[in-house]
Amino acid sequence: MDFKGTEVTWLGHGTFQFKTTEGKVVIVDPWVMNNPACPDAQKEPGQLDLVLITHAHFDHIGDAVELGKKHSPETYAIFETAVWLGGKEVPNVTGINKGGTAQAQGVKFTMVHAVHSCGIQDGDQIIYGGEAAGYVIEFPGGLKVYYAGDTTVFSDMQIIGELYEPDVSFLPVGDFYTMGPREAAHATKLLGARSVVPMHFGTFPVLTGTPDELSKLASGVEVLAFTPGETKR
Repeated sequence: MDFKGTEVTWLGHGTFQFKTTEGKVVIVDPWVMNNPACPDAQKEPGQLDLVLITHAHFDHIGDAVELGKKHSPETYAIFETAVWLGGKEVPNVTGINKGGTAQAQGVKFTMVHAVHSCGIQDGDQIIYGGEAAGYVIEFPGGLKVYYAGDTTVFSDMQIIGELYEPDVSFLPVGDFYTMGPREAAHATKLLGARSVVPMHFGTFPVLTGTPDELSKLASGVEVLAFTPGETKR
């Protein structure tokens, strides 16, 4: 798989960092500093220009407030989650919704559907955070990514594949809270995926699905397994 000059780093769990050909740093789902799967040397990003949030569970926005205040990146999330972040005095937050396309820091992205919940842990309450989503992200060097976020397989993945034709799909495989390898293998068929990056596995004992299982079930698909902290180009 050629990432077309974009540097892709797995920070553990459902969090990836992308460094564009123009030198911009993008993090999807900023659970970094408090992420037990993130290597210590990478828990504090030195630069952060753009944050994309798929949904508001703690293991996806756990460090969004602190990083947002420290680095002031452009931050995009579904409308209700964006309003909550703004209420926490995070600057440069924009609410977007499914089907909408925006551009920031030289990156073009479209919010797409996902099938998952989206409650925000706010103190001792869980409040409504809108809906979970995914993104199709187009980087300056030409790389096009489908970032599914937390989801099960759903039939409209076929539309995502046909409409956006991503080069690589980032899919959860851990099971229990998201789809497992069996469902992810079916997702590759709906997407017409040639290359898949597994995520959201191994962080907690309950997340039992593995990239190896996906490889066995998804024939003809290149499964690109990262280890936490690893960068591919």
